[in-house]
Parts: sequence; structure tokens; C-alpha cells
Amino acid sequence: MTNILKAYKMGHIKEPDGVDFIINGKPLTDKEKKAISEFIKADKEKIARQKLRKAKTSDNKKIVTA
Repeated sequence: MTNILKAYKMGHIKEPDGVDFIINGKPLTDKEKKAISEFIKADKEKIARQKLRKAKTSDNKKIVTA
């Protein structure tokens, strides 16, 4: 499965007056649902690790003055 979630950023498409966009997407298969769930879980864990690492480095950089 190709990772299309990180490759492209989604933007807002404004509907012109008098035009309706109708999107008929096909339902996801169980395999696709599982792949998306695993990707989201891994991404959340990565972000949590980055926040934890950032917090640790900011604690180490505190300046002590006498």
C-alpha cells in the first residue's frame, strides 16, 4: 500500500455558486482499514516520542545561576 497520507496535503476546495460536489467513494476493505489504523497509531507514537524528547532536552538546558 502506498503512503498517500504524507505525500500530499489536503486543501479546502471552495464550491462555486450553483455547483455541488458529490463524492461517491468506495468502502474500504478490512485490509485497508487495518493499514490506515496502523499508520495512524505509528504516527501518534512518533509524535509522542518527539514531544518527550523535546521536553527532556528543555529540562537539561535550564540555566542555574548563583
